[in-house]
Amino acid sequence: MRSEEKMYELIMNIAKADDRVAAVYMNGSRTNPNASKDIFQDYDIVYVVRETKSFIEDKEWIHKFGKILYMQYPDESPDYPNDKKNHYGWLMQFEDGVRMDLTIQTISFAKEHIYDDKLCRILLDKEDILPAMPDATDRDYYVKKPTEAQFWACTNEFWWCSNNIAKGLWREEMPYVQDMTNFVVRKQLEKMLSWKVGIKTDFQVSVGKSAKYLYRWLEPDEYQGYLNTYFGGNIAEAWTAVLHMCDLFEQTAVYVGSRLGYPYNAAEGKAARGFLEQVQKLPKDAKNI
Repeated sequence: MRSEEKMYELIMNIAKADDRVAAVYMNGSRTNPNASKDIFQDYDIVYVVRETKSFIEDKEWIHKFGKILYMQYPDESPDYPNDKKNHYGWLMQFEDGVRMDLTIQTISFAKEHIYDDKLCRILLDKEDILPAMPDATDRDYYVKKPTEAQFWACTNEFWWCSNNIAKGLWREEMPYVQDMTNFVVRKQLEKMLSWKVGIKTDFQVSVGKSAKYLYRWLEPDEYQGYLNTYFGGNIAEAWTAVLHMCDLFEQTAVYVGSRLGYPYNAAEGKAARGFLEQVQKLPKDAKNI
């Protein structure tokens, strides 16, 4: 696996030798001082170019970065809009384990959007075309203190959508249960746990994508309790995990609400939890709930 030093040298040498490239900047985890450092960190590189067409039409130039194991062209997907005239990307997994997400942007586009992500570090600027950038920071990703309305919406969404999990489990429709749990209900639990972390840190940290850094601030038993809310394809296992999720959510919501001065609707939680337990005991040939 190529070292970070070797990769930066390669990225810079290719840019310096190509007159079409005016500048280079980087963002992502490698510019984030608070991100965990490991062998899976990719290189999020942006080449600021005079035009994109010649890069897109040349199918070989990206092989200068190494032997590609497999890759993706996100701007070629028919399901998403693109603006190839101004930016284009290649996501490359190299044989030696290195991954690079390479984007080209026109000069005008880069000048307009470079401030969109504060995790930005300029590596090369041949003609001083880019504005001065402050030190890279993940401040934009810090947990934000919720308003009372946001707190209420989170609790309401969690408890209301638990209804969908209940009927999915009774029907034994596990794909639906997994989607509803992980993409709807769990997101509210993540949000509530993130707010708890925010309270404990004066809202000065980021919990990362998918709240992956929760373990840094939750107590070990609490974090393990969060992991216990995940389940596989077994219905009985899923019921146990979902009810545990309800316990963890309510405990956390009470904590967050009390610290922020927001009332928690305990009656709503009790009613929703009761409905879940009622459906859990419901016979498969039931004609009424």
